[in-house]
Amino acid sequence: MTAARVQVLTTVALVLLVITAAFAQPPATNVDDARMYEVGSQLRCVVCQNLSVADSPSEMAHQMRMIVRDRLRAGDSPEEVIQYFVDKYGEWILLKPRRHGFNWLVWLAPPGAVAIGLVIFVIVVRRWTRRRAGAPAPLALDPAMRERIRREVELEGDR
Repeated sequence: MTAARVQVLTTVALVLLVITAAFAQPPATNVDDARMYEVGSQLRCVVCQNLSVADSPSEMAHQMRMIVRDRLRAGDSPEEVIQYFVDKYGEWILLKPRRHGFNWLVWLAPPGAVAIGLVIFVIVVRRWTRRRAGAPAPLALDPAMRERIRREVELEGDR
């Protein structure tokens, strides 16, 4: 083989290798802002702690949004992206705690407190209305006592 022919075959092999490598990589998926916002709204900003990553104006939240976007583009599912942040920061990073173990207390305590409050309210209202309805009637006075009170009031009026 001549040197020119070897060079052409080498070039063709390299081009085929580059093309094969390009198709072997997973294609980057388009990440729309709605998907990124959906994932970011489930994560707590580590700086603003009362805001989600999607709503926080901090630089850290911006960096976290870029991580969310990059991981979604790489093909991770939203659950995998959230799990990435949970692995890194712990379950504290979730704005909505998962429903398992001790976290059930977070989900059940508010409705339980409302139910207990309603029961106490009903009991107090019933007792209050029973007292009003069951108030004792004025004492019935015998005629002699009535006459005595009348005379004493007249005597006080003459003075």
